[in-house]
Amino acid sequence: MTAPGTSPGASRLLWVIALILILAALRASYAVTMPILFAAIIVAALWPLKLWLDKRLPSWLSYTLTVATLVIILTVFVASVYLSLGQLMSVLGAQWPKLLSLYDAAADKARNWGVTLDARLLDQQRIVAFAQMLASSIYSFVTYVGFIGLFVILGLPEVARMQDKMRAELELETHGQLRSTMISISEQVRRYFSTTLATSLMTGMASTLWALATGLDLPIVWGLLNFLLNFIPVIGNIIGIIPPTLYAALQFHDIGMPALVFAGFATLQIIISNFVYPILQGRRLSLSPLAIVVAMTFWGWMWGIAGTLIAVPLTASVVIICDHFDRSRWVAKLLSA
Repeated sequence: MTAPGTSPGASRLLWVIALILILAALRASYAVTMPILFAAIIVAALWPLKLWLDKRLPSWLSYTLTVATLVIILTVFVASVYLSLGQLMSVLGAQWPKLLSLYDAAADKARNWGVTLDARLLDQQRIVAFAQMLASSIYSFVTYVGFIGLFVILGLPEVARMQDKMRAELELETHGQLRSTMISISEQVRRYFSTTLATSLMTGMASTLWALATGLDLPIVWGLLNFLLNFIPVIGNIIGIIPPTLYAALQFHDIGMPALVFAGFATLQIIISNFVYPILQGRRLSLSPLAIVVAMTFWGWMWGIAGTLIAVPLTASVVIICDHFDRSRWVAKLLSA
């Protein structure tokens, strides 16, 4: 609401300043706000399972099974990523001299065509440094998993209590509107995870089939790796292309097959991550594909890998909240499909 005597221009300027301060606070408070929001999204995704179990089991047992399901999923996800990356790094380390010789041969052919390849492209120290940086980023995120899990464990029982408190303290109309908003957000989060799971399965199966079609060894590894990395938008898609291409350079004795492997994996990732994924997410979440790409870029800049993982449900939540107020409804219409 605009204060008396405040011009519309000054009011808009105050809103811009407030927005900048809020974004700066979110970026500075990453260590606290990210786990809380991440935990809230997980609680929204797990709550239907909790309700389903409550109808069949005692409350304490349904709560235990819900938390156990979360722990198993997170453990399998993290362990699979580490095992896959560890196996790939071990293979590349053992075959490093062969990889260098193949690169030198490719560089000689490229020079005959008038193209100069950077001799430092396969510098082992640079690649090891990049791998260490990537592993450090993943490890930093994994350390937050325990923190997030604690919030989820404490937050699940609070959902029912919060509903009772809202029903007792708020007016009937206000309670109805707030409950409707929370239900809408929860539904959008569940739809997001179901769509992400579907596109991840699509990516994993397509990667496995392409590896089989080209005769690339370890097709299951490439499928599993791309399935898991698809949960990390943009970054995961890029990482999923590099290992099978490097391995193809070790397995085959010419440039043609590695180039074909690279082209196939790159095409799959581009089609699924840049066209199929945004379209499916946009249809299910009522977000425009451009809004989804911008959201992943923005939240990735704010909170890194964790931000890209929850960018879409966060943006969908913002759209739902903005749609409930006249002054912010234009934001919902701008982001909606």
